This record gives sequence, structure tokens and C-alpha cells, in this order.
Amino acid sequence: MLANYFPILMFLAVGLLVGVAPLVLGWGVGKILGTNRPDPEKRSPYECGFEAFEDARMQFDVRYYLVAILFILFDLEVAFLVPWAVVLKELGMFGFLAMMIFLTVLVVGFIFEWKKGALEWE
Repeated sequence: MLANYFPILMFLAVGLLVGVAPLVLGWGVGKILGTNRPDPEKRSPYECGFEAFEDARMQFDVRYYLVAILFILFDLEVAFLVPWAVVLKELGMFGFLAMMIFLTVLVVGFIFEWKKGALEWE
């Protein structure tokens, strides 16, 4: 019975090895071959060769996130459309109508967002 779980155990072992081995090797080789001579120039934040203008934790406008979420939403729509288009003949009329309902809901949502001004930057 336990022999059936051996492939899962091997999968986990190889996954851990692939994930941890580069970290351990990088740390070990860096300790053996590398030198550690920190100075203020090496430890300073680098941004295009000059100091940063503002704090890195500044707030972004909410519209940036809204446009990003809308992009993901419509990107996922395309991800659902491609496999549907491949198997459309096997799905028949039921599959076609189900996708038309899906697209109708997305188009209505897109029109709503457009009318609300969510896609405007100003």
C-alpha cells in the first residue's frame, strides 16, 4: 500500500532539491570563493544611477489598480474564448449559448465601467 505513494515522495523530494539546492550552493560557494567587503556605496539604493526622488512606499492612484483589474478580467475572457473556439463543434448549440451569455455579461460590465469613467485617466 505504501509503495503506491513512492512516486509522490520522489516528486516532493526532487521538488525540494530543485528549490533548496541552488540556495545552499549559492550561499556555500559565495562563502568559499567570495569576499565580503561592504561599503556605503555598495549598500546604497540604486535607481538609474542617482538617488530616488520620492519614498518607495508612495501611494498609487486607485485608477491604476482598477485598470489593472480590468485588464486581467478581459485577459481571462480571451483565455476562456480560445479553448471554447477549439471545441465549439463538439459543444453544439448549448455551448454556443452558454458562451454568448458569458460574453453578454462581460460586455455589459465593460459598458458599465466605461460609462462610470473607470477607463479615464484624468
